[in-house]
Amino acid sequence: MNAAAKAESPASQQSLDALRHSCAHVMAQAVQELFPGTKITIGPAIDNGFYYDFDSPHRFTEEDFPAIEKRMRQIAEGNHPFVGKEISPEESRKYWESRGEPYKVEILDGLKGQTITHYTHGTFTDLCRGGHCENTRAIRHFKLLSVAGAYWRGDEKNPMLQRLYGTAWPSKQELDAYLKMLDEAKARDHRKLGAALDLFSVQDLAGPGLIFWHPKGARMRLIMEDWLKTEALRRGYDLVNTPHIANVELWNTSGHRSFYKDNMFSEIEVEKADYQLKPMNCPFHILIYKNRLRSYRDLPLRLAELGTVYRYERSGVLHGLLRVRGFTQDDAHIFCAPEQIEAEVDGCVDFALEVFKTFGFSRYVMEVSTWDAAKPGDYSGAAEDWERAQKALESVLSKRGIEYSLIKGEAAFYGPKIDVKLIDAIGRPWQLSTVQFDFNLPQKFGLEYVAADGSHRRPLMVHRALYGSIERFFGILIEHYAGSFPLWLAPLQVKVMSLTDEQAPAVRDLVGRLSRAGLRAAADLRPEKINAKIRDAQLEKIPYMVVLGPRDVAAGVLSVRLRDGRQFQGVKEESFVNALSREQDLKRTAPSWEDA
Repeated sequence: MNAAAKAESPASQQSLDALRHSCAHVMAQAVQELFPGTKITIGPAIDNGFYYDFDSPHRFTEEDFPAIEKRMRQIAEGNHPFVGKEISPEESRKYWESRGEPYKVEILDGLKGQTITHYTHGTFTDLCRGGHCENTRAIRHFKLLSVAGAYWRGDEKNPMLQRLYGTAWPSKQELDAYLKMLDEAKARDHRKLGAALDLFSVQDLAGPGLIFWHPKGARMRLIMEDWLKTEALRRGYDLVNTPHIANVELWNTSGHRSFYKDNMFSEIEVEKADYQLKPMNCPFHILIYKNRLRSYRDLPLRLAELGTVYRYERSGVLHGLLRVRGFTQDDAHIFCAPEQIEAEVDGCVDFALEVFKTFGFSRYVMEVSTWDAAKPGDYSGAAEDWERAQKALESVLSKRGIEYSLIKGEAAFYGPKIDVKLIDAIGRPWQLSTVQFDFNLPQKFGLEYVAADGSHRRPLMVHRALYGSIERFFGILIEHYAGSFPLWLAPLQVKVMSLTDEQAPAVRDLVGRLSRAGLRAAADLRPEKINAKIRDAQLEKIPYMVVLGPRDVAAGVLSVRLRDGRQFQGVKEESFVNALSREQDLKRTAPSWEDA
């Protein structure tokens, strides 16, 4: 079994969240003291840190951080206990109004019927549900990281606030390790590497969140898509293609306009009928299933598509390839009989594990996202359906011996799901593959199949995406490999360089032979010094460089240089081609020159 990365235990994560939430309160106090007129809003713990949103006449920059951190340390060293107090809504309103805190009053208005608590440390009080350290002395190892804009309550119609991000850890060693990881993450930023390597861009004239794939990036995308399609066909999927737009009645039937409307683009009127860009592919695959009467002999029916979808994301959350408005899902929908469901979910998990292995990921975390039974209005389907579906997902993972966590309230509106978070080369988790159970859409669309006894029965449906989206997965790959892609993925695998103009014919001939052997090669015949050519190829992160000088040409051999700096002289062309072909065919994630 490929061992899953172990998640934090609930208890340790709870204490870490308490530390970070407490640190947010201390930061809020420091900011208000240092910058008079600042209004406070909310300050939660988040993954790996915390933030607090401020409405302030002062425009914060990172130059303010040393002073804020200094005051935070002074507050923490005061050994102030965090004391919670239940308070009436009337008293709370009076308190916040007297202090001129309109955002706290607005939060209070949304807590009608709920218990109101204030938490105080020293001279600072906040409207808060709790979850704190016992004492400020626990706050010792922290760092402010960045400042960003954030609309109040995430609504662009509301005032723009200033969000200060920070991180806090129980020990200096953990803080230092995290800061080191952040430095490494900056060096791996897919937006910077994507521009430097000429892989993709976002064009202002076209609009935010829309990706333009440049030739090198498009070549890598083709490699990714071809591998996935070939593997899907091998596993019994049928490939389909569907439109980008559909009449709104389709989305009314599917329920997306009820549960997902805020994430859909506005309607487009065509001949007095309303259409919408598709945010998902599932209703289209359902229509293909429904195009004719199906028999139990047709099941399971696995329909797969690399389908481009469009979702409205606010400009403030767009982030390179990782959060976009138009993206291509490696989407599949499996229609099956109830007795086939566990085998199909297991097949999806197996396919996901194959993706991880092929693309060089060895660690992952599995989660089963379930509904929140206290909020049935947020979901579609009966309670017994949800329980049965959840048990099926858990059963598959348990039988495989895969550790997983239950995440309440994170299911899609139509059914529970298995989510997979990959752990990359520097230890960061990324949400990637999803396997979702759906008993809702087959019912909404009246799907049927003819059973062996001649009766008409309703199939079950599984949604699965393995890359998640081509764009997001590509961004993760850039950061995982820091742009130094394995040979089989690299857009250009070999750069052949001439030492002088006299070797130009030999360089061209070699590039032709390498290309015919199935390798992606290009020539560098520029009148530059060889060190400059090598430096440029290294900046392009090309896996292999070949230098042809007069002695190489005369002897019929190659001078080979690897991306990591290793050099080999007198290499036979046949050995070179065979070694690279094996490395490519086996999809190795590191050079295997020892095979040459």
